[in-house]
Amino acid sequence: MLHLPAVPALRRRVDRWAGSPRALDVVTALSAFALMVLDVPGLARADNSLTGVTATLVLAAGASTLALRRRLPWVPYLVALALMGWLHELTMIQFALYSLGRFRGRRMAALATALYAAVAYALFHTPGWPARHGDTLSDFLSLVVPIGVLASGVGIAAYRQDLVRALESQRAEAAARQAVQEERISVGRDVHDLVGRELTVLAVRAEVLAARAGGEPYRKDFDELADTARRAHHMLNETIVRRADGGAGTPGLEGLAALARESERMGGTVGLTVAEEAKALSPLRQAAVHRVVQECLTNAAKHAPGMPVTVSIAVAGRDLRIEVVNPLPAAPPDRIPVSAGTGLFSMEERVTTMGGTLTAGPDGGAYRVTALLPTGVGPG
Repeated sequence: MLHLPAVPALRRRVDRWAGSPRALDVVTALSAFALMVLDVPGLARADNSLTGVTATLVLAAGASTLALRRRLPWVPYLVALALMGWLHELTMIQFALYSLGRFRGRRMAALATALYAAVAYALFHTPGWPARHGDTLSDFLSLVVPIGVLASGVGIAAYRQDLVRALESQRAEAAARQAVQEERISVGRDVHDLVGRELTVLAVRAEVLAARAGGEPYRKDFDELADTARRAHHMLNETIVRRADGGAGTPGLEGLAALARESERMGGTVGLTVAEEAKALSPLRQAAVHRVVQECLTNAAKHAPGMPVTVSIAVAGRDLRIEVVNPLPAAPPDRIPVSAGTGLFSMEERVTTMGGTLTAGPDGGAYRVTALLPTGVGPG
């Protein structure tokens, strides 16, 4: 006796199977068999030594190969050619050509259609075979060729539709991931701006309280509190930098020498000057400096190949100054540089989100990029 709780589970299994590609293949095979069964009376009367029962079994076996049309579409195709030559059956070849176009694309479908037409042409010259399919070659081909072209054409159209849907799905997924990434970066910046400021204020106020305490026994506690706030701020900056760069971490000022060597390998000399005070900046600001210099050196290599580049990193009060200068070439490069045109915008966006400014453009006979960033020293 069937238990009632098993019925919903069985129904869910049936529903899942009904919506699966395998179920569609089975339905396709059954549809082809149902159409071919209509020819069984004629097949049994033809000179092929088949009865109604044996003809039905042969057609059923041939149609069952359509269940392989996704993984092995050539199997039902070859079976369809065999049925066409033996039993004069043209129904199966339509399903086979459609399947090749649907799951293997235009080239395979065109090749299969050409082979089908060639086999049909050869069979036409077989004595007795085309008796019921046309008295002349033109009559025969007017039936055979359109069948193949139409079936494979519909399959190719379905194949392209699948590609379009797959691309749209990938595009939507990529857009969703990009939105999530941008949201994470935005949240990270908000955390840095808000929480970082509070940690800085906490450290400064703890230092003030420690100074006011003078020789009191709890002055050491205020000093430890200030150190803890500074360490927390430092860890926050490092975490934001790693998250913004996919977990790999962007090199800071220590990576500028490697950038200069890499740029020199492309033909131009790089003069790099980094102020000692700049090395005390937070990892977040050092990462911004690294990215700006990297983009400037890349642009110089593309638009002014072989020209010397001067990179200067200096601290003036509470401002960090990044300056990259290269002479303008007398003539444009022989080849137009490959550029998306977003490098300058990316640099400006990175600098302005940290409260800085960026200017770039020709200055006399040179191209100058100047970025000013707050060093983050003191409250705020």
